[in-house]
Amino acid sequence: MVNYTICNCKQVTFFDVEDALNKFDRFEDLEKNFEEVQQITHCSTGCGGCHGKILDAISEIMSK
Repeated sequence: MVNYTICNCKQVTFFDVEDALNKFDRFEDLEKNFEEVQQITHCSTGCGGCHGKILDAISEIMSK
């Protein structure tokens, strides 16, 4: 997997999202996981334009 920037405002990468998700034992639901990742990385707290991309990354990571 290639790392890439998802949130330009906060400089959050795919690997940052993956690392944040690895802090949790289980994946409950996409929105809850998004909120947890957002608290850790601060993604999607600037312009909000990456919201969909963050959700896509979380979905991809959850399906591994």
